[in-house]
Amino acid sequence: MINTATDFGIKEALQQLGISDVNEGTSTGQNWFSNGSEIASYSPVDGELIGKVKTSTREDYEKVMEVAQTAFKSWRVMPAPKRGEIVRQFGERLREYKEPLGKLVSYEMGKSFQEGLGEVQEMIDICDFAVGLSRQLHGLTMHSERPGHRMYEQYHPLGIVGIISAFNFPVAVWSWNTALAWICGDVCVWKPSEKAPLCGVACQNIFAEVLKENNLPEGISCLINGDYTVGEFMTTDKRIPLISATGSTRMGKIVARTVGERLGKSLLELGGNNAIIITPDADIKMTVIGAVFGACGTAGQRCTSTRRLIIHESVYDKVKNAVVDAYGQLRIGNPLDENNHVGPLIDKDAVEMYKAALEKVVAEGGNIIVEGEVLEGEGYESGCYVRPAIAEAEPHFEIVQHETFAPVLYLLKYSGDIEDAIEIQNGVAQGLSSAVMTTNLREAEKFLSHAGSDCGIANVNIGTSGAEIGGAFGGEKETGGGRESGSDAWKVYMRRQTNTINYTTELPLAQGIKFDL
Repeated sequence: MINTATDFGIKEALQQLGISDVNEGTSTGQNWFSNGSEIASYSPVDGELIGKVKTSTREDYEKVMEVAQTAFKSWRVMPAPKRGEIVRQFGERLREYKEPLGKLVSYEMGKSFQEGLGEVQEMIDICDFAVGLSRQLHGLTMHSERPGHRMYEQYHPLGIVGIISAFNFPVAVWSWNTALAWICGDVCVWKPSEKAPLCGVACQNIFAEVLKENNLPEGISCLINGDYTVGEFMTTDKRIPLISATGSTRMGKIVARTVGERLGKSLLELGGNNAIIITPDADIKMTVIGAVFGACGTAGQRCTSTRRLIIHESVYDKVKNAVVDAYGQLRIGNPLDENNHVGPLIDKDAVEMYKAALEKVVAEGGNIIVEGEVLEGEGYESGCYVRPAIAEAEPHFEIVQHETFAPVLYLLKYSGDIEDAIEIQNGVAQGLSSAVMTTNLREAEKFLSHAGSDCGIANVNIGTSGAEIGGAFGGEKETGGGRESGSDAWKVYMRRQTNTINYTTELPLAQGIKFDL
């Protein structure tokens, strides 16, 4: 029997990352005044205990906030290019730790080792992006209507940015936020998912090395652990002007309401119910690759995972047969074994949601064409491994209208033209990622037009899953409307200020108003 911790070098990876030996169950890493109850992290790969962390009590949280507020006072006045140098060093350190951190991501979360390495690469890429950005935090200069006046805009740091991240990307999404926030002069308080707390400890340990070497305050990056109650400390705290939260739409609505009541800002990355439209002019080979990775990558636990294939009736059987054949080639097992395509779901609760979705689609009249099942036996001891399933369904089915965070793919048929397919795609509450497979230029342009996809991400001839850090990431409708990562997403981490300078001896008023004394 394979011992994952030994045979795949997990023990060594944990030691490199400053985390105590696997299976010891001791409190680990830099936990920032953590004196609460323990969270045990069990790997979905083999069900083994990786380690434990302590949660943050209310008193712990207050100490963290004091440390963060103090650090902000010095960090905000450091020139942005100098802050960029610190982020550059962090990126270099991530290059050194890429393999052990990628292994930890794979082992604690359950995604394939290649995807774990890819997630760390995203961290490196956003650091590179942020370093260049540190010399481009530009404003605008405008002409004033008053003679002898100059107007311009500039951006200032917000202060403390609160980050609440999800289990499925336990390190990358944090880095999307924190690399940009640091460049902007903010400090960060991070609550990782309680389902992957050790990934948070590892990242904190890595950045702490950089801070120590540069004689900078630790409060620039703070870590707190716990469940939703710790998140409530953050969302209700007026000292945190921005909360960036990734998770379910249900969670996001609570965060938005709570933060909005105190007139704070929220950046929300919530659920996705992503579709690929497959037209008669689609390249079938490309379609299959995009659809299968989109539906099965990370065991269907990406917010951009493909949930629906909307297939034209003229190519429906051809596409269906090709995708079913591809599913027959999937290898399911230990994600650290690079021969496997699909690893486990995060926990047994996720398995129950997977099973409930399959029961629901049948109850609504759907037809399962690739049977799903919970896998048992050697190599599947954790009880978290499932077989990716495919069901023929109708767009109006309730289960199709909701996001199932598991590898369940729904095949939907459309007739008519591309507008009919777009209407089906847009006919759900979520609006994160979308794609069309076509070699027809007119169809592609319609999909991208004002009357096309209503999602924050719209792709042509690639799948829904996988995004580069250069573009802003996020979605519309119940996906929350937030934007992270590239483009001008940095502006959300700063406050805008308009300045007018009078360099004359007169004081004319705007709009020609007279007020003589």
